Amino acid sequence: MTRRFLPYARQVIDDEDTSSVAAALRSEWLTTGPCVEAFERSLATRVDAKHAVVCNSGTAALYIASRAAGLGQGDKVIVPSVTFLATASANILAGIEVVFSDVDPETGLMSVEHAAEALSRGGPTVRAIFPVHLGGRVQNPESLLSFAADHGLLVLEDACHALGTRYGNAQHKIGACAHSLAACFSFHPAKTIAMGEGGAVTTNSDELASAARLMRNHGMTRDRHAFRNRDLAFTDGEPNMWYYEASEISHNFRASDINCALGLSQLAKLERYLERRNELAERYERQLASLAPIVRYVPGNPQDRHGWHLCTVLVDFGALDINRKEIMERLRRRGVGSQVHYIPVHTQPFYRQRYGELSLPGAMAYYQRTLSLPLYSSLTEYDVDRVVHALGECLQRP
Repeated sequence: MTRRFLPYARQVIDDEDTSSVAAALRSEWLTTGPCVEAFERSLATRVDAKHAVVCNSGTAALYIASRAAGLGQGDKVIVPSVTFLATASANILAGIEVVFSDVDPETGLMSVEHAAEALSRGGPTVRAIFPVHLGGRVQNPESLLSFAADHGLLVLEDACHALGTRYGNAQHKIGACAHSLAACFSFHPAKTIAMGEGGAVTTNSDELASAARLMRNHGMTRDRHAFRNRDLAFTDGEPNMWYYEASEISHNFRASDINCALGLSQLAKLERYLERRNELAERYERQLASLAPIVRYVPGNPQDRHGWHLCTVLVDFGALDINRKEIMERLRRRGVGSQVHYIPVHTQPFYRQRYGELSLPGAMAYYQRTLSLPLYSSLTEYDVDRVVHALGECLQRP
């Protein structure tokens, strides 16, 4: 009997989700309607933030957050090299230069020491740091904020992996922005909840939230108090009903009601999904102990509750006669998907041409050993055991 293939990640969609989307399709609004506002209110409540601004991707959220924070041409931001391309590219597209930091070779996370070294290279035009909560784990947000404050820097979180993560003895929710100006989320199908494509910025700053909504929609406003061309904007002292203005330029990053209807339905199940991911992560940690020391599970801080977007292991490929490509191919033949998160961004041709060769040994050491195994809410305990057994078989010589 052929066993089902286990991808490294997948969305979990049920009848409630399809009914929510169908209701949005039957409504009068397909975009910029009530589902958008409802999703924003629900997300802000879930993460304990004052504001949530939804958009069409996590990449858009990163761009919007930087622009809304006042960053732009002539500024630099510190970004850890172990992240998805978007943490860097969103800033480049906003006219901001990137200074790549190294990371801990065991966790892939940027520490204060790594940020300080990057700041020494970046110089006085560095204005912000972008900690990346890789796989749903965090690296001491309190210390990063203290470092940033000492150097006049903003903290903008790339929380695209970390919806549901709590830190500081689980007192602070990622997204509540207790130690940052804003947090950016992704609702791609591989994430804990899915919108198809979607993202959001959360913040407690009225000013940043207002600016983020402008950046989401072409830089366009219909707020009468913001109008500058008063001769065009008003007739007999009242705003013209058709009038709008753009004091900034931006892209169309709006999320549709269709996507937000799915997001609302998924968000209602967030705690169930998080609980399940934590159960699976704990089982992985126990089962993978049998493959030590060749394979090591990458844990989080035991005092935190992690969102567990990824199940990451570090494999000592150097101790094997088998390279990572061969192991991934062997896993696939056994019906198990895997992935590598991530190729260090500083090695990408665009950035090597822009910034030259960089030596970030922690990032390279992490990359050379990392492997992501299947993790999603519909996975079973049997599936976890099957993955670990398959990995054990793949590590053996043929």
